[in-house]
Amino acid sequence: MGEIIPRWEWRTFGSAFGEGESRIKAHELGTFKKSSEKYILSKNSNENCKIRDDLMDIKSLRQINADKLEQWYPTMKLSFPLKKGDIENLFKNFFKVAVPKFERDEYTYDQYLDELVSKCGDLVIVDVYKERSIYTIDEATVEIAETKFNGIPNRTICVEHIDPALVMKVVKELGVEGCPNINYLKAMKQAVGMPMWV
Repeated sequence: MGEIIPRWEWRTFGSAFGEGESRIKAHELGTFKKSSEKYILSKNSNENCKIRDDLMDIKSLRQINADKLEQWYPTMKLSFPLKKGDIENLFKNFFKVAVPKFERDEYTYDQYLDELVSKCGDLVIVDVYKERSIYTIDEATVEIAETKFNGIPNRTICVEHIDPALVMKVVKELGVEGCPNINYLKAMKQAVGMPMWV
């Protein structure tokens, strides 16, 4: 594998984005993707933990710059079934909750969620559905996404690139720099009434 170069992200959520959305849609649509995912939220951490395509995928916030852009770094990817040692590491170092009592050496997708995650009072599972329209604007990746958090609809737009200056340039060109920068984790925690961990 080559070196991973994390991207800088600007994202916001809302029901409509006015002129900014019109300016995005004036560009040619690149790709359209649908996905169903499960996010695992912890009261004791702000790690971005999701399960998609039978893969446990974790990203950690590496830094926030002066423009409040966020740089998320891929930390771990695990395939099911999950081994007991990997689950212990997840609960202790990423979820920052008590390690459960194990009755198996490894856990399938359903066993992991039903027997371990759902029984931990400090963890919440959120079913997330996404329909993402993805564009390229000035070399930055820009998306408009229709989302559902546990069936509740929401919308988001995002600008990403490895160069934070380019991200801000595109954000300003779209006229959305006045919108708050809200990542998926914060939006989901707000949706389920869980505060961000400090």
